Amino acid sequence: MSAHAADLPATSRARATPAVAEAPRRRRRRGSALGSMWWRHVIGVLAILFALFPVWFVLIAAFSENGTLSSQTLIPESFSTKQYDDLVANYPFWRWFFNSLVISLVTAFFTVLLAAMAAYAFSRLRFRGRRSGLMTLLLIQMFPASLAFVAIYIMVQQLDTTFPILGVGSVTALILFYLGGALGANAWLIKGFFDTIPRDLDESAQIDGATHNQIFWQIILPLAAPVLAIIFLLSFIASQAEFLIASVIMFGEDTSSPKLTVAVGLRGLLAGDRYDLRWGPFAVGAVLASIPVVLLFQFLQRYIVSGITAGAVKG
Repeated sequence: MSAHAADLPATSRARATPAVAEAPRRRRRRGSALGSMWWRHVIGVLAILFALFPVWFVLIAAFSENGTLSSQTLIPESFSTKQYDDLVANYPFWRWFFNSLVISLVTAFFTVLLAAMAAYAFSRLRFRGRRSGLMTLLLIQMFPASLAFVAIYIMVQQLDTTFPILGVGSVTALILFYLGGALGANAWLIKGFFDTIPRDLDESAQIDGATHNQIFWQIILPLAAPVLAIIFLLSFIASQAEFLIASVIMFGEDTSSPKLTVAVGLRGLLAGDRYDLRWGPFAVGAVLASIPVVLLFQFLQRYIVSGITAGAVKG
């Protein structure tokens, strides 16, 4: 026993002894808990390896000498930028990259803005047709976008003769079509988050003379930053990777056109006599196109969990 413990009264030593003896037991319980959960760590590691395997395979094809997928090995034999040089020299990839980046950013921004405005009206205001409007937005989302391909193509063809800015190959038309299909589910998700914000804040602001416009911009939106961030992220990813609608609006543009998006342009690399003719440049373009998504995901990572779960707490 230490000199300090000996100087303590008997009752104090009696109280201190169990606390000191409890520490080893706590460490043993913690160690046994970790030992009983080892299989969870194994499953987690296997899941990570399973998810990273396709990414590693694409990286190998992107920086290999031959650029074919069928002849790749798990451990690369050499490292080369030949596929990147081929992509940049023969195709306007960086113009496609810029087009997709602008389209994704503009679409994500206006998706968040329009969905937040609609969600605020459905959450905070009471008006005739509110319930039917919410159900209409929900029902519209049940129809897949592929049903509108023929209508979209006809509209673009007709607008090309009267309003060329909204015709074939128009970035503006592509953004408008993206915005038209992104309102329903996003408005529902943001509305669920708005419903969790106490109405006392609105009433206090109205007593101080604030309008609905001031309440929306200065009170509600700052508090709803998590769900707005996750909607921005999801919209950006969807616009960046979307191919079907973009291919319809960009109909008639060849693979050398600078008007294409990354998804449509890279798909053109695989349209040849040999199916694996351009897999190397395709892999390089896929890796480069994923960089903005990864960076945005890392920047908004702290909002992801809270933004997804909070909107489903209260309907």
